[in-house]
Amino acid sequence: MGKGAKIARRTFLLGTATVAGGFAVGWYSLEQPYAFPLADELPRAITPLTAYVLIDARGVTLITPRAEMGQGATSVQAALLAEELDVAWDEIRTDPGPPAPAYYNAAIVAEGMPFAATDDGWQAGVARGFGKTVSKLMGLQITGGSSTVPDAYDRLRQAGATARAMLVAAAANRLGVAEDQLTTRAGAVIAPDGTALPYTELAPYARRVPRPRNVALKDPADWRLLGKPMQRLDIVAKSTGAARYGIDEWAKGMLHATVRTNPRRGGELNGFDASTAEAMRGVVKVVPLPGGAGVIADNTWRAMQAAQAIEFDWGPAAHPATTQALFDSIAGAFTDDAQDSRLKDDGDVEQALAQGADITAEYRVPFLAHAPLEPMTAFAWLTDRGLEIRAGTQIPRFAIDTAAELTGLPKDRIVLSALPMGGSFGRRLEDDFIAQAVLLARAVPGRPVKMTWTREEDMTHDFPRPAAIARGQGRVEGGRVAALDLSIAAPSVSASQMGRLGLNPLGADTAIVNGAWDQPLAIPHYRVTGYRAPETVPVSSWRSVGASGNAFFHECLLDELIHAAGADPLEERLRLCTHAPSRAVLEAVGEMSNWGSPLPEGAARGLAYCLSFGVPCAEVVEVRQTPRGLRIERAFAAADVGRVLDPVNIENQMQGGVIWGLGHAIGAALTYADGRPEQENFDTYPAMRITECPEITVRALETGDTVRGIGEPTVPPAAPALANAIFAATGQRIRQMPLDREVRFA
Repeated sequence: MGKGAKIARRTFLLGTATVAGGFAVGWYSLEQPYAFPLADELPRAITPLTAYVLIDARGVTLITPRAEMGQGATSVQAALLAEELDVAWDEIRTDPGPPAPAYYNAAIVAEGMPFAATDDGWQAGVARGFGKTVSKLMGLQITGGSSTVPDAYDRLRQAGATARAMLVAAAANRLGVAEDQLTTRAGAVIAPDGTALPYTELAPYARRVPRPRNVALKDPADWRLLGKPMQRLDIVAKSTGAARYGIDEWAKGMLHATVRTNPRRGGELNGFDASTAEAMRGVVKVVPLPGGAGVIADNTWRAMQAAQAIEFDWGPAAHPATTQALFDSIAGAFTDDAQDSRLKDDGDVEQALAQGADITAEYRVPFLAHAPLEPMTAFAWLTDRGLEIRAGTQIPRFAIDTAAELTGLPKDRIVLSALPMGGSFGRRLEDDFIAQAVLLARAVPGRPVKMTWTREEDMTHDFPRPAAIARGQGRVEGGRVAALDLSIAAPSVSASQMGRLGLNPLGADTAIVNGAWDQPLAIPHYRVTGYRAPETVPVSSWRSVGASGNAFFHECLLDELIHAAGADPLEERLRLCTHAPSRAVLEAVGEMSNWGSPLPEGAARGLAYCLSFGVPCAEVVEVRQTPRGLRIERAFAAADVGRVLDPVNIENQMQGGVIWGLGHAIGAALTYADGRPEQENFDTYPAMRITECPEITVRALETGDTVRGIGEPTVPPAAPALANAIFAATGQRIRQMPLDREVRFA
C-alpha cells in the first residue's frame, strides 16, 4: 500500500496535512537518537530534526507524549519545553504525538531496579544506566511509576534549548549579527535594535541550521515558568465542562457498543442466548468475544440494555472462589520455596529475637479496584485504509501491537490517538478494553465504533491491586527499637501484568516489598523478606503499587515497637533515619502538625513515613472521637521532590494522594464470592466523601539532588498514619484494612 492510501498519521500533530514552513526538534540522552516518528509522512515544507517541538506558520506545537490522566502531565511537559524555548504560556499548543519508540520512558525501568533510591553506589548507578538502555532499545513508551517528571526534566529542557539555539542561529544568519547579540522572548528572536523576528518566520531558515550537540540550559534563577505557580493548560476546559475525554469521542456514522464478559476472571464461556437482545430496538449486531459478547447498537443506552438481555452460561473462575480462600492461598506462601527476595538483611535478626519478640503481629490488606470515574472506553474504526484507534491509554505502543495481532494489519496501518483520561490510577496500563473495541470494529468494517463499559463491567473486570499479608516481629532494648523482622506475601504484579503484555520479567518482584525493604532506617537487626504467592486473581499496578500496602505493614509494626519501647514516634524515627532528605520531611511534618503539643480530650495524632518512587514522605493524621464515630480532623504531609516545578499542581497532587490513601483505608475493599467481586458500583465500594475529608496541609521540600514525581508518594503513608492515630486515640491496634470493619467513622 502506498503512502497515499494510509491513514495520515501526521494529522496528530497539527490537525492538517498542509503545514508550511515548519521544523521539529528534540533531544535524546543516548548517542544514537531515534529518527523523528513521522519523518517519511510529513509534508516537505516541514523538516523533522527531532521529535518534541514543531513550528509552522500558525505557531508552536509542543509534543507531550506522556499520557494525561488528570495529573497535569501535559502542562508540566509543556512547561519544561516552553521554559527553554521562550514561548508565551498562553499561546502554547500541545499534542501527545504518535506512539513511537522515540518517546521511550528512560526512567521507568531504571527506577525499577532492585536498589534503594538512597543507594548511590556504582552498582546501583550501572543498574539504572542499564535500565535506561533497556527502555530505549525496547521503545517503552509508558506513563506510570511517577516517572513523567524524572524522565522529562532534562530531555524536554534540552529539546526546547536546542530549538531556541537553532532559531537564534537562523536569525543571526539573516541579520548578519553575532548570535550572542540576540535574545529570545515570547516566541521571537530579538535583535539589538529591538527588531523581533517571530519563530514562525524563522522556521524555514532554522531547519537548515545544523542541530547543536551541546546547548546551555537556563539557570533556574532565570526561570519565568518553572518553579512558579502556573495555570494548567486544561484548567479552563475542565472548569467549564468543555474538556473532552475518550468517552466523548464522536465520528459521523458512529455506532455505539458495550460488552459483557464472564465476571469470574479467567472463567470460560459455555454459551449464550442473544435472541432477545438481537430483536431489541437499535441493535445492529451481537458479537461473540473471548469470555462473553459485545452489542453494537445505534446508541450506548440501547447497547447496554441489549447486553443485559443476553442470557449467559458462565463457567467457574480460574482462581479460588472466595475472599477467605484467596487469603488462604497467600498465607500458604510463607515457605522457603516461595521466598522471592530478601533485599534487607542487616545485623543478626535470628539472634536478636532468640530470647523472644516484644511484638508479634500479622497485618492484611485487601484487593482494591482502580475505579476511575471514566469507565473503560475506546473508539475503533477499521477501513480498507487501515485501523484508527482513539483511547485513553498509558501504553500506546503495546495497544498497537495488540491491534496488529487481532487484525493482521501491519503496524504502519494502525493509528492510535492517545486521549486525555478521566482517571486511571494504573488501570489504563492494560489494553484489554482497546482489544475489545478493535474486535467490535472488525465485525462492522467501515463503521466507526465507540465501546463503553458499564460501571458494573468496569468494577468486576478490573485487574485489582493484590491482597497481601505481612507477618512481623520485633524487639526493643533500652527504650529503642533494636530489631524488626517483616515478611510479606503477595501475588506478583510484575508477573501478572507484564505477562499480559507479552513480557517475561526476570528475578525477584520488588513490588512485593517496595516501601518496606528500602527504608533508610538504622535498625541494628533489620530484615525484610518477600514471598511470592500463587497467581490467582489477575492483578496489576495500583496507585503507588506495592508501597500502598507495604507502608501500612512496615509503619504499623514500627509504631507498635516504638510504643513498646516507650519512645516518641517522631523522635525515634528521626533517631533511626540515616537519610538527610527523609529527616527533613519528618522534621517538617512535625513542625506543621505541632507534634507533641496538647490536644483536646478524645483527639490524637498518628505519624507514618515512607520512601517510595525516590520520594521521602511523612504524614501526620489527627483524629477526634465524636458521638457519631471517629472523625479525621486534619492531615499533614511533607515530601521532598528535589525541585518543585509547579507549586500549585504539586499541592493538588499531594492532597489528592492523601485523600486517595485515607479514603481507601477507611472503607474500600474488593471481596469475592462465587469467584467474582461482590462490589459492582460505588454504593458498595465507597470513596471518601467531601464531608469526611479532613483539612489537608502539604509542604514540598527541595533538599534532594534528583527531580522526582509526586503522583504516588503521598499515598503509602496515609493509611498507617490513620491507623496509628486510631491507636493513639483509642488504644486499639487495627492490623487489617479497611479500617471501618473495626472502627466507626463519622
